[in-house]
Amino acid sequence: MCTKSNAVPFKGTPEQEAELKKAIAELKDQRGALMPIMQKAQAIYGYLPYEVQKMIADETGTPIEKIYGVATFYAQFTLNPKGKYRISVCLGTACYVKGGDKIWDALRKKLGINEGECTSDGRFSLDSCRCIGACGMAPVMMINDDVYGRLTVDQLDSILEKYN
Repeated sequence: MCTKSNAVPFKGTPEQEAELKKAIAELKDQRGALMPIMQKAQAIYGYLPYEVQKMIADETGTPIEKIYGVATFYAQFTLNPKGKYRISVCLGTACYVKGGDKIWDALRKKLGINEGECTSDGRFSLDSCRCIGACGMAPVMMINDDVYGRLTVDQLDSILEKYN
């Protein structure tokens, strides 16, 4: 379950910790191992909370500041959990001009979350992107792998209901 980023309780399991420690042991002596270790950690946990960063730091001897720096520099990493249904709203030029900003604002209000956050029930997380590659269908959003184009604010409730 995930919530707004400032109140996310860490819920790692002993099995996840064992899997991460095994991966770290296999990789840590290789040159440039930090990125593959962090990628593996994110694959295991779904995100890189402080507790996971600390575990990587302790197991590799890498300062946690360096791990945090890598995690916040590269877009592939996230410090917050994602919802079961990940919504991505295109705010690229074509989508924005066709009303993508209105779709974005309506979703933020309906879900009660902002960029990078997750609803308290863990169902939805919300992110923006700059292009989905479907400019002819603008404005566009994706929910996981499902693409919705030529959107209007009035369609959002019926689309979201599909993901109950």
